[in-house]
Amino acid sequence: MPVTVLLVDDEPLVRAGLRAVLEAQPDIEVVGEAADGAAVIPLVRRLRPDVVAMDVRMPLMDGIEATRAVLRTVDRPPKILVVTTFENDEYVYEALRAGADGFLLKRARPAEIVHAVRLVAAGDSLLFPASLRQLAAEYGDGNPAARAALERAALTEREAEVLRLMTRGLSNAEIAARLVVGTETVKSHVSAVLAKLGARDRTQAVITAYESGFVAPG
Repeated sequence: MPVTVLLVDDEPLVRAGLRAVLEAQPDIEVVGEAADGAAVIPLVRRLRPDVVAMDVRMPLMDGIEATRAVLRTVDRPPKILVVTTFENDEYVYEALRAGADGFLLKRARPAEIVHAVRLVAAGDSLLFPASLRQLAAEYGDGNPAARAALERAALTEREAEVLRLMTRGLSNAEIAARLVVGTETVKSHVSAVLAKLGARDRTQAVITAYESGFVAPG
């Protein structure tokens, strides 16, 4: 089954460019488009895309509010990939904190766009871990809620080790190789970490790790 994508951007040329790049791939299908975040929820409910590629800055409802709205109101919500002009952007970090799974620069090369969609859809690795670390260092000052979540989680020693490796962007297979265990074992540890932290995905878990002081983002 192909990875299905909904494109959300107020610039028609951006949508056209993303569609051309993605539809050139045999395993990706663009199933719809929208010009503003306000149109996302009905389209997500009707089209059930695997990934929403969404501009972070739009006139009526921006990508941050649209991300919150989708995750709050849609059952089994899609992965959300924020599309942005500027990498070091507080809007991007706020979208990630709101629940987006990763971000993509509008100037990215076609291969990078395709890789980002596939990686976010798969969900077993972190997109641009170095950039996320830089964003957390600049905008993710100590968060009492994150510290409380980490304390409540009471991670085991192995789960804490897995979370540290997740912050470095390692995939399940890479973590398994590092710890000399099976991939299924790592998947179980990752699932336990997410459940204990109340995190939707790896990105949210890593943000909690940074904002709680569990690891230093710098």
